[in-house]
Amino acid sequence: MLKGIDISIILIYLVSTIIIGLVLRKRAQRSTDDYLLGGKSIPWYMLGLSNASGMFDISGTIWLVTLMFVYGIKSAWIPWLWPVFNQIFLMVYLSKWLRRSNVTTGAEWIQTRFGSGKGGKLSHTIVVVFALLSCLGFLAYGFIGLGKFVEIFLPWEIVSSYVPFNVSAQYVPHFYGIIFTLFAVFYSLLGGMSGIVWADVLQFAIMTISALVIAYIGFNAVSEHNLLVPEGWMSPFFGWELQMDWSQIIPQVNKKIQSDGYSLFSIFFMMMVFKGVLVSLAGPAPNYDMQKILSTKSPADASKMSGFVSVVLMPIRYLMIAGFAALALIYYDKLDLITATGAIDFELILPSAIKQFAPVGLLGLLLAGLLAAFMSTFAGTLNAAQAYLINDIYLKYSTTNVTSGKIKLMNYGSGILVVTISIILGFFVEDVNSILQWLVSALFGSYVVANVLKWHWWRFNGQGFFWGMVAGMIPALILPAILDGVLDLYYFPVLLITSILGCLIGTYAAPPTDEATLKSFYTNVRPWGFWKPIQDKLQAENKNLKPNTHFKRDMFNVFIGIVAQTVLVILPMYIIFQQVEPIYISLVLLVICIILLKKYWWNTLDTPLD
Repeated sequence: MLKGIDISIILIYLVSTIIIGLVLRKRAQRSTDDYLLGGKSIPWYMLGLSNASGMFDISGTIWLVTLMFVYGIKSAWIPWLWPVFNQIFLMVYLSKWLRRSNVTTGAEWIQTRFGSGKGGKLSHTIVVVFALLSCLGFLAYGFIGLGKFVEIFLPWEIVSSYVPFNVSAQYVPHFYGIIFTLFAVFYSLLGGMSGIVWADVLQFAIMTISALVIAYIGFNAVSEHNLLVPEGWMSPFFGWELQMDWSQIIPQVNKKIQSDGYSLFSIFFMMMVFKGVLVSLAGPAPNYDMQKILSTKSPADASKMSGFVSVVLMPIRYLMIAGFAALALIYYDKLDLITATGAIDFELILPSAIKQFAPVGLLGLLLAGLLAAFMSTFAGTLNAAQAYLINDIYLKYSTTNVTSGKIKLMNYGSGILVVTISIILGFFVEDVNSILQWLVSALFGSYVVANVLKWHWWRFNGQGFFWGMVAGMIPALILPAILDGVLDLYYFPVLLITSILGCLIGTYAAPPTDEATLKSFYTNVRPWGFWKPIQDKLQAENKNLKPNTHFKRDMFNVFIGIVAQTVLVILPMYIIFQQVEPIYISLVLLVICIILLKKYWWNTLDTPLD
């Protein structure tokens, strides 16, 4: 039960977000650029903290704690579904390429690649559609996770006497989701990107303190108790099958593994890596991550910001996750994981562990931090959705005189519209995992082929982009209903084949993008890939123009970066569970990676165009 001090801490946080929105309101209203991108004046490390804060979301943390409880150290691989290592591709080169465009949204960027003709208009339209679909999906995903979380700490029987209407038990989580969503809407609508970043920095500070305290409590619990886990739980390595048997410890966990579909772990892992690399090569999806990259001061800052996200997020987040997993394993019998239907819901591990083990004061801090995590993700995604509605629909197609007053009204109106639709969608979401799987495996799978080719193949045009995206999105929306019960990742090859066909047919059914657009794009961005015809024409005009010959260096940095990021995930786990030898091995690996990245990545960031 929440005590007075816990409620006070939560209220102080909520009031702080309102103050941030009010203080930064005037700055946000200076221009569309100030509202959507913070005037491109925010330091890279603050944007990095903000981005990390947005990824420290409540629904994802619930999911990750559940994964670690069930799969142990092997759970470090499963977020590659996202894939988490796309942040490394961004860090090494893609953030730099994207920021060189100097645009406001991903859809606006598309026109720098495909021009303003028919192909450019088609590709622009499909990116706006995809962006709004993914933003609405992420908003609904966060909404349902928040509701399930809050309901445990604020039972409806306590709140109902203060509410002048009845809410059925089924919709209590949605009621809580709406209430806390309103606070996120307030500071993000008023303060724009600057308001979001400052609120995120506050949230990350709260989460860091909470994570360190939970890690300390979990570490001490491991010291004082015997840990009962199946063989292989402490190892990151695996064979053809998972071969993790919980039948003598907690038999219900075996059913969870079976329902997740991860038993044939090698096949799952290979599919995950294959898809993950392609998704990473495609670049950032048009959501809050892309908006943070476009908000940086320079291309070098964009790369630094993307790298900083992993450095600050992974150790802090996984100290908390491992701490909670340790407490849940040791005191499993004290956790309340039974739902109203009598079934066990392992997604209740995190909120139940907080309720059981967090002392007075820390409970309020944790709840404030995790509520803030939801609000951070929600606000950042809302800002991205607004950017597309305002910049890529309203300003692009408005035939009347657009005044600052009209833009301000559109900022507020578009935000309210997006929030309303996402809340409605949230009523149809069954659980956190179901929408997460659809987002990362199905919808993002449809995004891959067209967005890899746009960077690396000069002949690829706007029509190819449009039909490649459509050919991926349609089966992504249909297959989950047809193949009920099949892990979404496993029909990624179908999306890949339909997207490839759409891209090739669309590309060769129309002429290439006009030469001036291709020359401008290549000159500004300088990607590596199949650009020789354009490169030769540019070098004939300017012999000093140098092609990008750093593909091997970039791929080496990506490999080293992924190793470093994985170590930053696994090291906190080993620290909490006091595995001395793996800690030393992880530290040695991390030091080697840091030395190599300093020499081959950081030292090259401020060099002229590649």
